[in-house]
Amino acid sequence: MAVAPALAVSGAVVRAPRPTGGGERRRGSGRPSPSLVFFSRGARDGGSGRRGAMRAAAASGKVIVPEGENDGITSSADSAQFQSDELEVPDITDGQIESSETTQGAREADAEALNREVLGSAPQEKPRAVPPPGDGQKIFQIDPMLQGYKYHLEYRYSLYRRIRSDIDEHEGGLEAFSRSYEKFGFNRSAQGVTYREWAPGAHSAALVGDFNNWDPNADRMSKNEYGVWEVFLPNNADGSSPIPHGSRVKVRMDTPSGIKDSIPAWIKYSVQPPGEIPYDGIYYDPPEEVKYVFKHPQPKRPKSLRIYETHVGMSSPEPKINTYANFRDDVLPRIKKLGYNAVQIMAIQEHSYYGSFGYHVTNFFAPSSRFGTPEDLKSLIDRAHELGLLVLMDVVHSHASSNTLDGLNGFDGTDTHYFHSGPRGHHWMWDSRLFNYGNWEVLRFLLSNARWWLEEYKFDGFRFDGVTSMMYTHHGLQVSFTGNFNEYFGFATDVDAVVYLMLVNDLIHGLYPEAVSIGEDVSGMPTFAIPVHDGGVGFDYRLHMAVADKWIELMKQSDETWKMADIVHTLTNRRWLEKCVTYSESHDQALVGDKTIAFWLMDKDMYDFMALDRPSTPTIDRGIALHKMIRLITMGLGGEGYLNFMGNEFGHPEWIDFPRGPQRLPSGKFIPGNNNSYDKCRRRFDLGDADYLRYHGMQEFDRAMQHIEEKYGFMTDDHQYISRKHEEDKVIVFEKGDLVFVFNFHCNNSFFDYRVGCRRPGIYKVALDSDAGLFGGFGRIHHAAEHFTTDCSHDNRPHSFSVYTPSRTCVVYAPADTMTPESSEESK
Repeated sequence: MAVAPALAVSGAVVRAPRPTGGGERRRGSGRPSPSLVFFSRGARDGGSGRRGAMRAAAASGKVIVPEGENDGITSSADSAQFQSDELEVPDITDGQIESSETTQGAREADAEALNREVLGSAPQEKPRAVPPPGDGQKIFQIDPMLQGYKYHLEYRYSLYRRIRSDIDEHEGGLEAFSRSYEKFGFNRSAQGVTYREWAPGAHSAALVGDFNNWDPNADRMSKNEYGVWEVFLPNNADGSSPIPHGSRVKVRMDTPSGIKDSIPAWIKYSVQPPGEIPYDGIYYDPPEEVKYVFKHPQPKRPKSLRIYETHVGMSSPEPKINTYANFRDDVLPRIKKLGYNAVQIMAIQEHSYYGSFGYHVTNFFAPSSRFGTPEDLKSLIDRAHELGLLVLMDVVHSHASSNTLDGLNGFDGTDTHYFHSGPRGHHWMWDSRLFNYGNWEVLRFLLSNARWWLEEYKFDGFRFDGVTSMMYTHHGLQVSFTGNFNEYFGFATDVDAVVYLMLVNDLIHGLYPEAVSIGEDVSGMPTFAIPVHDGGVGFDYRLHMAVADKWIELMKQSDETWKMADIVHTLTNRRWLEKCVTYSESHDQALVGDKTIAFWLMDKDMYDFMALDRPSTPTIDRGIALHKMIRLITMGLGGEGYLNFMGNEFGHPEWIDFPRGPQRLPSGKFIPGNNNSYDKCRRRFDLGDADYLRYHGMQEFDRAMQHIEEKYGFMTDDHQYISRKHEEDKVIVFEKGDLVFVFNFHCNNSFFDYRVGCRRPGIYKVALDSDAGLFGGFGRIHHAAEHFTTDCSHDNRPHSFSVYTPSRTCVVYAPADTMTPESSEESK
């Protein structure tokens, strides 16, 4: 017998149009402070300043914590075990902590073994069984400070294990449970089409559409004891489908809020007819000759993840909505040439309001129709795989659109169908609905949704949006996270949501071991990027959001006041054994109302002084120099992955402003529109390609950054040593692997014969130089020069060599025997 879903409570639903408003930021002023307290990733900070110290910020909102737990401010840095100067990973012996890679490898082996047992064959490309839960105890070895919160963490893990057990008992396991799209929604068999929908609040239901002339009496549905409605439509006499492909369909229900027509919750495609406001659900079952057949294997997950964040609709230089096909043909080759190895695509799930940037999802299983058909999207993904690019989807499981015409809100006429009731079910800042992750059918829906995109479309993983909002009942709003563990493991924690994240990560990594999961979390939740079987939440990476906020904070000051130790601390302040994807700016900073780094640095001068045939200005020279330095130091020290939003690689001069009309808020405030213009909802790639503009040099530097990381893999190298953070010289020196990075942030002073320490003796040469002419610099570094090390120790390093470091430059030095003529040429 299946477990009964939690029945929705009847309640009134006010029918409302889709959200309006232009260029709104879902986060904006409501985003919590980025002040985090993390473990070092294992790097030794050999310079002066704090090491793993806490930066506390005054909270602007209260967080309820359980009584009797630690009252004082506690930092995971207090228990950090820093490695030796050489920073090699220690040998693993019995009882010691295994690396994430080791445990992941064991997990994949378990999955393959289960696959053999289940399928009775050799391992398949994708294992079809999720390994059983582990004991969840390793997190206490990784961070002994968690012992003080063992009751909370063991309760969390016991709830996860119980749900896994219930799914095994009643649903045939997580693998079968996550294929519920084969039962719910529309499913075609040899005999006809079955349509099922969970709508416990409805009094009656009927399937209507073009196929039955919208007659509510033609195909009435029956309801079972769990609130699931069902109807079977037999094939036509000639054997054809009773619902033609492309037909408009809806489910008509008599609900506590009255009669309403809803787009099926599991719909695979929906479109907005020209000139109309509501969307139509589309029965999507194309003939075999139309279905796209994938031709190329999915790439293996790279060790260093370099992500190009994109939005298909605004990816054209022209003021229009771009298509999947154009993105496939025009943008993907650009991403490959730039040297990125993954593309992250926003706004895939259907969203009725274009200006929401894809974050107000209405139809979770449907790819946005404004960019093309599902087959077009599959062709795009297959082309990316042909180019060796992973394709990550920006998935929204943190909330849903409040739109009652097209989405899940009030689907069965109640307020509590997929969502919490009352204020808890409404996100007041995002104007959206919040899922009830403790509901069985919500788990079925969301887990199947994740499986659907991986299985049907061959996505290579996800970036989960708004995870901080999910994990806390206060959603991180008006809360400054200080690192006190009570903030993470108290009554403000939504344990149901955290357990859902554990389940979905278990699903992703169990069935698709090569898939990537990234969580957008600004709170610094401990165990966030630790495997589930070890007791963690299970993400591969945390999106390191504090770094971009730090750069914006610094942009508001003169760079003469920047503190080198503060920059280094922000970049390296993260939890041990928890990987991060870092960025200097993402789509958030590019939206209207905010400013990109390039615009912070150069402002209106970008419109008049970026042509090479006219003189530059001090503002432009400073801006281009710092833009390159910020990107490289973020990539060098910020994490094991790097992200860039499209266009920011060349300092895109304009913000993003989606087409919108004027509106008046409920408060009475009037917000002017932009005449529904697409002029600022595009990307001017032609500026980066124009070799007569200074944008081109900024783009070429970004390309060189990606290629040198591809060659040396410095983001994930086990050896990291920060040897210098000199406040007076404004110089930062650090090692990543065998590379030596030298940053001179001084606005005026250049230093001759500047000694830098290193681990490896020998000859060093320039591998990357931000001052090279190709990158819009002044060509002050001699690239043919060879730098011989001496045994003179310096900055606690066994060897050292001397360099010339001009003001506002960054240079990467590599051992000469690791360089090729091509790499030497690229550094120029």
